[in-house]
This record gives sequence, structure tokens and C-alpha cells, in this order.
Amino acid sequence: MEQQQGRDARGAFVAIDWGTSSFRAWLMAADGTPLAERRSDEGMRHCAAAGFETVFRRHVTALGGDGLPALICGMAGARQGWREAPYLHTPTRLDALGAGAVQVDIDGDVRILPGVAQASSDEPDVMRGEETQILGSIEPGFTGLVCIPGTHSKWVRIEDGAIVDFTTYMTGELFALVAEHSVVSLALDKEVNATPDSPAFAAGLAAALSGDAALTSSLFRIRSAMLLGFADRHDGTAKLSGLLIGSEIGDAARRHGRQHPVRLIAAGPLARLYETALTHAGFTTTTADAELASRRGLSRVALTLWNKRA
Repeated sequence: MEQQQGRDARGAFVAIDWGTSSFRAWLMAADGTPLAERRSDEGMRHCAAAGFETVFRRHVTALGGDGLPALICGMAGARQGWREAPYLHTPTRLDALGAGAVQVDIDGDVRILPGVAQASSDEPDVMRGEETQILGSIEPGFTGLVCIPGTHSKWVRIEDGAIVDFTTYMTGELFALVAEHSVVSLALDKEVNATPDSPAFAAGLAAALSGDAALTSSLFRIRSAMLLGFADRHDGTAKLSGLLIGSEIGDAARRHGRQHPVRLIAAGPLARLYETALTHAGFTTTTADAELASRRGLSRVALTLWNKRA
């Protein structure tokens, strides 16, 4: 599926967020204003067969961006992507992203931003795309924590605008696996989504944050409670969400403490769940829209790279 909005001939560059399963591109003005956009499900997995350049050219032409420089973040720079953009290693300043961009071997100025790696044998970790969202959502000199929920949630510690360390939590992927492929799935009403005001969500969150029970045993009890008549299936999804999100936030709180402000990069229902959970856990939180953060991060780097042309 493809979506497009408006077009304008005053474009200065093209910004692209290219994920594992999604593609988003914007024609940008010289001041960083979006003039037109394209989006589709042609992520890295799709392009392994269809070809990255084919997808890139079609969308850029549709945007009216032929001949303009283009900046890409995300999985297009992975080892399996269009061209690998080597990781920057922590600690690293976010304003160093542009210097680490690699040129794609096609006609025109097309560059892919690097990801960030934590090259530690004790806590190895990687990110691609989230670093650009962080750049687009924090102020210069920001010090604090950034939380980016999703399939693989990121908690990132920032000091004076530099990524110092970070941790990935498989919260979203675990939710999908447990909800679809485990015995717990029998205790879930998949037509009922978790909401921040759900008592079941609050109960799961409180249980995980307290640390009184192991996560794996708490998950099995979702099924047991339904079988024994202590809970209904329509509460199962909310309880599962509360347990997994609470487990993630609880570990982050133990690692970093609760004294740091948290910049949450999220949108929609997931943002509401995390806002509630973070407040319950004692964090002071401000929220930045995830898509806007990506676009702003790309624009900040692009305007630095091509300030003479933009």
C-alpha cells in the first residue's frame, strides 16, 4: 500500500526513513518544512527481492525529487540493506551522525546515516533509526533518558547531547510471540486492546514493577487465572501488556534511577500506555511524536550536509 500527500517544486532535499517493513519519504524545503510525502510497506525485507534502487527511484520521482540530494536512516544501512553504514560506537555525539553517513553508489548525492553500537562484551547492543529519532526530539545539550517503545524498545542515556549507553528490550516482539504462539494466547480476547485505564493493565504493571514475581511465572498465571475463574479473557491482553511494559520500565528504573527526565518517543495508543506506566513508575516524562522525530532528525543532518545547496 502506498500513500502520498501534496507536491511542491521548491524541494531542497529528500528525507527517507527506511525500516525493516516500512518506507517513508518526504520532499523537504530548505528550511526543513515537509512539502510532500510517500509511504509504503516496502521495507528492507521487501527490497531484498525488489531492489533498493528501484523502490528509491520510483518514490523520489513521484515526490518530484529527482536530482535532489537524499538522506536515509534506518535499516537501508544494515548489513542486509542497500549499503552498510558502519555503526558509530558509544559514547558518541548525535551531531556526529552526518559525518558517519555513507554514499550510495548511484547517480546523485544519496547518503545513508549510520546506526549506533554499544561494543561491550558484557552488554552488546545496536540501533538503527532510533538515533535519528533521538536527534530530532531532544534539545542541544539534553541530559536525561530517552525511551522509544516498539518491537524492540530502546532506553538510551544521553549526557549533554551524546549517547552514553543504551539497552534494548524485546517488549513488543515478546508480546506478539506470547499472544500468538504460547499457551497464554488461549486466555486472551484478541479483539480487546489494552487501554491505560484498564484495571488489568494496572494490575500487571504493578506486579511487574514490584519485582515480587518472576515474569515467566506471572505470564503463565494469566492463563491459570482464566481457567480458575479469577479473570475473564477480555482482561488478558491488558494484563499481558502491563506485565511486559512494567518489566521493561522496572529494569530501566533499577539501572538508571528515577531522577532523570524521560523523553518518550512514541505515538498513538502505545504512547498512552507508556505515559501511564512511566508516571506510575515515578518518572517525569515528556512525549515527542515518533514520526515527527524521524523527520526532524533527518532534516537537522541534511541541512548541515547541504547547507550551501538548501
